[in-house]
Amino acid sequence: PVGSHSIISLDAMSGDLGAEVVVRAAAATFKKYVNLELILVGDKVELTELAARIIGTEPRLRIEHASEIVEMSEAPADALRKKKDSSMRVAINLVKSGDADACVSAGNTGALMATAKFVLKMLPGIDRPAIIAELPAKGGGSLHMLDLGANTVGSADHLFQYAVMGSIVSSDILGIERPKVALLNIGAEDSKGHDTVKEASAKLNESTLNYIGFIEGSDLFSGKADIVVTDGFTGNVALKTMEGTVGLCAHYLRRAFTRGRWAKLQALLARQVLRSLAVEMDSRNYNGATLVGLNGIVIKSHGSADAYAFQHAIDTAVVEVRNQLPQQIGTLLQRESS
Repeated sequence: PVGSHSIISLDAMSGDLGAEVVVRAAAATFKKYVNLELILVGDKVELTELAARIIGTEPRLRIEHASEIVEMSEAPADALRKKKDSSMRVAINLVKSGDADACVSAGNTGALMATAKFVLKMLPGIDRPAIIAELPAKGGGSLHMLDLGANTVGSADHLFQYAVMGSIVSSDILGIERPKVALLNIGAEDSKGHDTVKEASAKLNESTLNYIGFIEGSDLFSGKADIVVTDGFTGNVALKTMEGTVGLCAHYLRRAFTRGRWAKLQALLARQVLRSLAVEMDSRNYNGATLVGLNGIVIKSHGSADAYAFQHAIDTAVVEVRNQLPQQIGTLLQRESS
């Protein structure tokens, strides 16, 4: 646990913006946690130079050499078969060997999922891993949603497993004792939806989870649910739609406040409000999706994450190590199955 001493491996080479982002995030992390060791994984020459310039002398830092990089466009099967010394693979291997308690990577999502599943294997009782992420909700709150793209289809059993895993993550990250679980559906009525969500709903009704029923897309951010469960296809489409909507709103705001002198004056007067809005809607504060269901902790950072966002992904890893996430999921799943 982090309270004593923990180690997190950082895939420093796989993101869109290069290794410097990861090294700067590591520097910020060292200032925040006193009992944490970080392992930078990648080209040793490059990382040694960056660490010396940005971090300086730090006994809690290690550098692990990896000679290859998984490209963002690379097929997962090729990355798994041909890139056995990639920074991504080496960082995950460190978790497998017990040399690290968790791994954070901004690399290719498909390759990260395939490699993590191959190296770490699944927890007993979990058929497939899922991607879960924290999203903003009304009133300054948050919600967790899964699956966000690990599996395009899912059975009722898979959705039930996602709900169990989501409950643990939400409880750990948000500190909610009994988080409210909902299934994403085309309507809130029991008669709505296809057979898979209806069957999953029946399973959840019989469980000890705090299941509140179906939720529609329009209520995602209402605060009604702490965890929203869906299949990876629907979840990924919903996530990308949210990101696009935020961008559209920002576009219209900029356009409205630049139409003539009077609009610009209004923007100047509303400057403080606009700054507060920008902070609240900053997606970097929600960076760090968890690959749940694995026999180990792996955090997926956004590929274009800057140092601030990547550091938030490390924060997520810290919390999950502290709370021993895989063990909690295994215990709850075993209890629900008995």
